[in-house]
Amino acid sequence: MKEIKLSCVVGVCRYPLGMSGGQIQDEDISASSQWSESTAARYGRLDFEEGDGAWCPEITVEPDSLKEFLQIDLRSLHFITLVGTQGRHAGGIGNEFAQMYKIKYSRDSSRWISWRNRQGKQVIEGNRNAYDIVLKDLEPPIIARFVRFMPVSDHSMNVCMRVELYGCEWLDGLVSYNAPAGEQMSLEGQPVHLNDSVYDGAVIYSMTEGLGQLTDGMCGLDDFTHSHVYNVWPGYDYVGWTNESFPNGYVEIMFEFDRTRNFTTMKVHCNNMFMKHVKAFRQVVCYFRSEADWEATPLSFSPVVDDVNLSARFVTISMANHMASAIKCQFYFAEAWMMFSEITFQSDTAMYNTTLAPPKTGSSPPTRDDPTHKIDDSNTRILIVCLVAIILILVAIIVIILWRQVWQKMLEKASRRMLDDELTASLSLQSETFAYSHNNPTSSSAPSEQESSSTYERIFPLGPDYQEPSQLIRMLPEFSHTSKDAVTPLFAQDGVPHYAEADIVNLQGVTGGNTYAVPALTMDLLSGKDVAVEEFPRKLLTFKEKLGEGQFGEVHLCEAEGMKEFIDEDFSFNISDNQPVLVAVKMLRADANKNARNDFLKEIKIMSRLKDPNIIRLLAVCICSDPLCMITEYMENGDLNQFLSRHEPEGQMALISNVTTVGYSDLRYMATQIASGMRYLSSLNFVHRDLATRNCLVGKNYTIKIADFGMSRNLYSGDYYRIQGRAVLPIRWMSWESILLGKFTTASDVWAFGVTLWETLTFCKEQPYSQLTDEQVIENTGEFFRDQKRQIYLPQPVLCPDSLYKIMLCCWRRNTKERPSFQEIHRVLLESQA
Repeated sequence: MKEIKLSCVVGVCRYPLGMSGGQIQDEDISASSQWSESTAARYGRLDFEEGDGAWCPEITVEPDSLKEFLQIDLRSLHFITLVGTQGRHAGGIGNEFAQMYKIKYSRDSSRWISWRNRQGKQVIEGNRNAYDIVLKDLEPPIIARFVRFMPVSDHSMNVCMRVELYGCEWLDGLVSYNAPAGEQMSLEGQPVHLNDSVYDGAVIYSMTEGLGQLTDGMCGLDDFTHSHVYNVWPGYDYVGWTNESFPNGYVEIMFEFDRTRNFTTMKVHCNNMFMKHVKAFRQVVCYFRSEADWEATPLSFSPVVDDVNLSARFVTISMANHMASAIKCQFYFAEAWMMFSEITFQSDTAMYNTTLAPPKTGSSPPTRDDPTHKIDDSNTRILIVCLVAIILILVAIIVIILWRQVWQKMLEKASRRMLDDELTASLSLQSETFAYSHNNPTSSSAPSEQESSSTYERIFPLGPDYQEPSQLIRMLPEFSHTSKDAVTPLFAQDGVPHYAEADIVNLQGVTGGNTYAVPALTMDLLSGKDVAVEEFPRKLLTFKEKLGEGQFGEVHLCEAEGMKEFIDEDFSFNISDNQPVLVAVKMLRADANKNARNDFLKEIKIMSRLKDPNIIRLLAVCICSDPLCMITEYMENGDLNQFLSRHEPEGQMALISNVTTVGYSDLRYMATQIASGMRYLSSLNFVHRDLATRNCLVGKNYTIKIADFGMSRNLYSGDYYRIQGRAVLPIRWMSWESILLGKFTTASDVWAFGVTLWETLTFCKEQPYSQLTDEQVIENTGEFFRDQKRQIYLPQPVLCPDSLYKIMLCCWRRNTKERPSFQEIHRVLLESQA
């Protein structure tokens, strides 16, 4: 039995569905017409140059004409989150491409639906040349079997297309839900629209034969007046109803599925902001239809009513293995309002005897014990034998794997012990050298970067959630033996100072991982004094929303009153005395262990010494009682990733669409500030280890400050790769040596800066290496290690001049010594502004 976990993690469902890889067969690709046999539909595969290099329609595309299309049959329902397009290049001979296109989709090939984005626009911006691949997120995603790409033009032109779809199979099997139309709430005189704005069926008084926000993979926030999507109205993430409109006290929703299924659970994501008269349902009653009639006995479930926790949550309802092709559920109100943002099902395809005999005349209706509703006995015996055989084979495989892992662990421990013995003398010498250079700034032997060669368990002290990099290194063919053979030459050739385990201070952050790796010597210099920030009264903090959470605590966005009195005189804070200010509050859980508490206090000491205009500042603390809190700055425009994704580059297209723009000079100014903040951290021998636009906050006039809560936010869960279900790493931003060897240095931060600069110049419209799977990203790091000129670099963004792209390429040099320092990067960026 399988369950596709789409809810709230759309970012992980981004796999190519087979146009470029060949899994989609030629017979499943069709078109309205073709210019010639060599430009037929089967040649419309992304990144392929077969035939004449692309699909080209027979006639010129005219304005407002949607007659031409390239169609793909995926053979089953899929959850599609991303599309890619390319023109006809044909080795430089062709130069036809679609500047714009629309998408239509269907789940049954009879009813075709025009895709619209969350603002209601149908046209998608396409290609600007014949060779570059342009990837576009589908917001909202679509659930479909058939997809059509329809080129659009504002003037007569020849077009050709190559395409790819990205997503994953839709294992829920849900093809439509019917429900009453969402309603409008009036909150403090302002309208809150709780309609299903992306529903693709008919909407009059009710919604019929469609799918929408309840299946778009986006869970609503705790505060329903805010949304994951910007530039939309309050209440956008939720579909909601008031009990005043339903005299029976319940809302009925019917779910239709692709076939009869064996249902295990239903999960409903509900809002529970009872302070605004919203609660999860108090009871649900579900009826099941397996064939023509509804079962007489319904299933009933009553969740615990929560009057304490305001957080939105999934309520899981056991479906007790009911067989059904349709489910009708009545959700009973627990308060004035009820709001849902996502509903998912876990099920398996049901198996029936296909030769069912009709009931005898006068016999009673078939019950659940009726033999005609059971699987044929002979088939059952065969199935049981097959399952037993499969289980025995799996047990044998598991035993072999476990035995090999134990043996490999023994080899790795032995090789690591030998490696530690070999490095002991040089480590102690380098520690002394570092101590000498810190006390003698003129010494020419001072190391240029702080580094840890330890495993991830040392770098990220998270217990079972993290593992050593040897698990990654063995994914590459040349690292299939012991770690000593693979690692030792690299340590020797790098020549970069290493710090022994005792020389590294790791801070156990509240989000489950620490941001900065700090040399013990630097820690002593910075935190030898008492905490340089004042205790802040908790009663002056007003909760706004939860930004993120982790293993040891949470990060909250709050309003703080009277904060100006608690800030150092040397810190510029442009607010009036009585004006509340937005702050981020890191809160350690009261039940955190002793080590986590000690690390939290150490982090406060460290943060209190960081004073730079481009680093988030620690403002105050609450440590006189539990839970321990540290209060830091928060910028009014949120993080840089979300800020840029809401804007467009200056140009003709932006003028036509009337969207907010950001100019190239502003992008360069923000990048310069990031480099300045990192220059400051590197001067203290701090290594950030998670530099990305998600960890840069934006204030007024494009002010940038580097922060550290990106990892804790569900919004960015897709940016972190979980290795074999354990280690969570931002691999698309990490240098090859960090991924393969667990080495985090200033040089690896420089690599991440290059990726962050690339994100900035692309307006964060896509993930780095979005055309590669996570496994392919890791394989690409192996190409950097082998250095046989086969490694893939991020492409030059359209807005990026050669000078800035050259900086990126310098940041991604294989040899850490050849990468520029942050001081050099900052200087070059400053000079480019002159």
